[in-house]
Amino acid sequence: MSSHTPSPPPTRSERLAQSPIVRRGGRWWLVTGSESILATDPTFTSELDRFADAMTAADQAVADLRSQQDDPPTPRPGRRR
Repeated sequence: MSSHTPSPPPTRSERLAQSPIVRRGGRWWLVTGSESILATDPTFTSELDRFADAMTAADQAVADLRSQQDDPPTPRPGRRR
């Protein structure tokens, strides 16, 4: 990780969980109060990509479960209520 920059990176951003790691314009940044540091190590950034994909899949699974809970139960054939 290197390449310090005092100005913020490009606008569209996605925070990784509740960390100071942000993906902006397809690049990972460590964002502090006064500066942003571009993550350039390919091993580190690929792990960030993998973790972000896992978080997205987990968020989708939770959303799917919540939508199933909101749907009325489907009666099963042969069961009486």
